[in-house]
Amino acid sequence: MGRSRKGRDISGWLVVDKPAGITSNAVVNKVRWAFGAKKAGHAGTLDPAATGVLAVALGEATKTVPYITDALKAYRFTVRFGIATNTDDAEGEVIATSDERPTDAEIRSALTGFVGDIAQVPPQFSAVKIDGERAYALARAGEEVEIAPRPLYVESLDMVERPDADHVVLEMICGKGGYVRSIARDLGQLLGCLGHVTALRRVWSGPFDAEDGISMELIESLAKTPALDEHLRPLEDGLADLPELRTTAEGAARLRNGNPGIVLTSEAEYGDEAWASLDGQAVAVGIYKAGELHPHRVFLD
Repeated sequence: MGRSRKGRDISGWLVVDKPAGITSNAVVNKVRWAFGAKKAGHAGTLDPAATGVLAVALGEATKTVPYITDALKAYRFTVRFGIATNTDDAEGEVIATSDERPTDAEIRSALTGFVGDIAQVPPQFSAVKIDGERAYALARAGEEVEIAPRPLYVESLDMVERPDADHVVLEMICGKGGYVRSIARDLGQLLGCLGHVTALRRVWSGPFDAEDGISMELIESLAKTPALDEHLRPLEDGLADLPELRTTAEGAARLRNGNPGIVLTSEAEYGDEAWASLDGQAVAVGIYKAGELHPHRVFLD
């Protein structure tokens, strides 16, 4: 038999306002340690230099991570014109420069081409896998590889500030898998002036806002105390984009055993993915069919 993981059986979401200079995995490890939790994971990686919302799931809430990962997210970022880097951000080496600078009107016109369903090539320095290897590992080894374009839905991309001729501040709302660094790179190329990201902040992710996030300093100061538990949000927050269906005690018992269970109310259409609750507590996620939920994710009581 495998060895059981030590730690508390604690479930919920912690919204962290990630600082620059730390990896997303390091944040998760710190949160797991601070709560003494058995299990933790995050919903969407942020680059080490980026700040903002990093939603960390504990315990049973890790089963809701895909719904936050798939949710819309908002980013505010600064693009530096005139310089291209090998990482598409300020951390990389300069590979080209340009004296051209776009006007505000040219920027706004170019941004329209990045809205809707687009195809985006991830940066050479990214976690994309190529023949089993991470792209960043190959790039660090000096290999230049061809990365296939990936689909991305961009709901909006707006210019919010133009501090000077060399910089522009943009805000983007997009779906899963977007690379802000690629937006900056491609925008600079389209405008004929080159560009890279100098600052990036995730403003919100699904139901979680950066302004509600807890700092790493506070996490460390409250570690291993009941006061930290008070910052934990219920796992049900991770299901905010799915219809909620109320069930009975008998229905909940069937659902927790992996069987279809009756639901009393429904905001869902036949075949929709939804979640069942008993007294406000999540029981299962599944497919709604004719008064029953057919579960494919079950939450422990």
